[in-house]
Amino acid sequence: MVLLLSPLLTPTGRYIARAAWEEGRILARRRPIDSVIADPATPASDRAKLVLVLEARRFAADGIGLRAKRSFTTFAALPRDTLVLVLSAAYRDQLRAVTWWFPIVGRVPYKGFFDPGDAVRAEKDLADQGFDTNLRQSAAFSTLGFFNDPLVSTTLRSDSLELANTVIHELTHNTYYAAGQAPFNESFANFVGHRGAAAFFRSRRDDSAARRVDQRWADTKTLGRFWTGVYAALDSAFRANPTSRAARLAARDTIFARTRERLVTEVGPHLRTMRPAALPNVRLDNAALLARRAYSTGLDDFDAVYDEQGGDLRRAVAQIIALAKANPHDPFGALRRASVRAP
Repeated sequence: MVLLLSPLLTPTGRYIARAAWEEGRILARRRPIDSVIADPATPASDRAKLVLVLEARRFAADGIGLRAKRSFTTFAALPRDTLVLVLSAAYRDQLRAVTWWFPIVGRVPYKGFFDPGDAVRAEKDLADQGFDTNLRQSAAFSTLGFFNDPLVSTTLRSDSLELANTVIHELTHNTYYAAGQAPFNESFANFVGHRGAAAFFRSRRDDSAARRVDQRWADTKTLGRFWTGVYAALDSAFRANPTSRAARLAARDTIFARTRERLVTEVGPHLRTMRPAALPNVRLDNAALLARRAYSTGLDDFDAVYDEQGGDLRRAVAQIIALAKANPHDPFGALRRASVRAP
């Protein structure tokens, strides 16, 4: 009995136990989406979105080849407006994330909290230690296919474009997840979510929605390239001052000041689906930069494989997964080499 209980006495053990408890509460609220659609009490707008979820799920499985299992066949209404808060942190004078280790998924640069109080306390503890911190809401999450994840009410608030994207994004995690490679996993799912949503709407002959998804993807890639450049500039500045933390921090302040100016004057005018008015207030620190990079690394390389496969997303997904499996310690390197070879 002592051996069975000892893992629960560690911080990680207690965290996993709490997460399992919260996941159990969500699973207990599940109702089949078909029955929610048929329920006269369901608002017409929600009914239409739930139909779209089932259709997007079917397209993800049949059209893209993703492992849908029974995910997104049920709906769970939550008693709160926020599903989970995601915490990330980074060293202020290094492009180095704080990471946490968990069974199966390995080491990851973020940690989710169902309890806002726990999230705020964890963020304060890291900030008090001198780290940059980033705490943000997430309307959806994946258990990587270990449970039949329901659609939750926080996700249903999204517009139809984002809803289809989210379903396909999360089913990508069901299909393939490289342990310890969080930026690859999230960037890959970001690519599949956007390209898959556009293909889904085209399959429904909704060309207007497909074009809007394509525009969102173009903006996402534009910002991805921009954050890659900022990352490279910071990395170069930090490496140029290996012995002086004060010099590294001063260089960081200069680069972030220039970044804000460029974001507004150079990037903003080219964005078609994002509000330029929000750009002057974008948070700029190492934690925020690494969090953005986790979802936007190598997006053009994913697209290069997609183009090489003639715009066939199913074949592109299979090719990318094969590359990642063959190079588990450097999936981005394998992807870059493949994109260079592509005509």
